[in-house]
Amino acid sequence: MKQSIMIAAGIAFLVGCTGSRTTPAPHSYIPRAREITVTTVPLLVREQQSVFPFLAKDFGKGGVLEGKEVYAFSPSTLAVVEGDTIHFTLINAEDDEHSFVLPDLLVPLPPQQTTRVTYVAKHAGIYPILCAVPKHLPMMSGQLIVLAGSSVAN
Repeated sequence: MKQSIMIAAGIAFLVGCTGSRTTPAPHSYIPRAREITVTTVPLLVREQQSVFPFLAKDFGKGGVLEGKEVYAFSPSTLAVVEGDTIHFTLINAEDDEHSFVLPDLLVPLPPQQTTRVTYVAKHAGIYPILCAVPKHLPMMSGQLIVLAGSSVAN
């Protein structure tokens, strides 16, 4: 009796393993429009020296931030899918000039203004985002992650 149960279980297992399988149909991602807002944010800037006295030394001659200021993009990591059209709203609430740079895109960000721009994510990959103002490099940066359309379900 035990042996016949084990044989039946083995047959059921083999049928399950070798029975007809359906291969999932490849999905085709349909690119879409995405609205993304990015804001410039001060992290360590000269104006904060009255709040954080240690910054006077850091921004001073020979200090770790001499000639630099630390800003960021918020959010700093963006994810979209290959073929998507991105409608960026770029907010620079600062009184400093910034820029938003991606491959094939350079957008000046004038102080205290909102700038709108459209960008098409043509190819999958990880692309740097940066501010091209020399005193903001290399700190003011981020990344655009473009996923392959074939890897995403609608």
